[in-house]
Amino acid sequence: MTLVTIDCDYVGPEIACAYLRIEGDECAFIEANTSRATPRLLDALARAGKAPEDVRWIIVTHVHLDHAGGAASLMRACPNATLLAHPRAARHLIDPARIIAGATAVYGEARFRELYGEIQPIDAARVRSLDDGARVPFGAAELTFLHTRGHANHHFVVHDPAADTVFTGDAFGLVYPRLQRRGLLAFPSTSPTDFDADAALASIARIVGLGTSTVALTHFGVHREVRELADQVRAWLYLSARLVEAGGHAAELEAELVGEMERVAEERGMPLDADDLRLLSLDLGLNAQGLAHAASRGA
Repeated sequence: MTLVTIDCDYVGPEIACAYLRIEGDECAFIEANTSRATPRLLDALARAGKAPEDVRWIIVTHVHLDHAGGAASLMRACPNATLLAHPRAARHLIDPARIIAGATAVYGEARFRELYGEIQPIDAARVRSLDDGARVPFGAAELTFLHTRGHANHHFVVHDPAADTVFTGDAFGLVYPRLQRRGLLAFPSTSPTDFDADAALASIARIVGLGTSTVALTHFGVHREVRELADQVRAWLYLSARLVEAGGHAAELEAELVGEMERVAEERGMPLDADDLRLLSLDLGLNAQGLAHAASRGA
């Protein structure tokens, strides 16, 4: 059993990763990041002594572009691979026009191209949608796919018993290495537009209930402190639910989140410096937008 963590260098080091999982003669990539990361993934494959033709599965936990933007690029490079996705995500990978239009509207054409490069359609014959509880053979092992709402309605996680881990995408929080200077510091992603606190809490419980010794986060890395991580993310989700109930504009909610993050860090004896705050600014801003959107729809 081989598991390789690949830093995709998405807007900086140790922010987003993908995983190369090798079982016997078969390989799988979990997460594709962006097309900018494809050379890094293929380099990791080569360093493991494997060829693109050995890749059987390319898996994306959901269709957000820091997870799936590079799927088409990676599929072109791996001629024998099948892409595995949530049913609600698969259609956007086959026809990415809507996600391209939405991201371009947010970032602008130039910034979109800088971040994500080119996103092309994927042949529908090479895309497989997986229902909740689906099991897929992988060498002598088997992968199980569990739908996990809360962060996104088109999200699943991948249970890999042979590796004793779960690839959690964004369903089990963010753990940036830079912020682990004084012990574990985890928080959730509540970005627009599907945030649902109750569903997110249920997803946390479902992942913990699998009983694996580790969890493999896209943001970032493999962690053994499964229950402590879950407890920290739950605490943030309870706060998020209270903020949604209270309502407010995104700017007000972001100030609340920044204040709470500063309090949590101070409690650990780790006051946040300017680089920490820059690292957190994108996530906490998006989290606030997600909470504001949830409040506006009465979630």
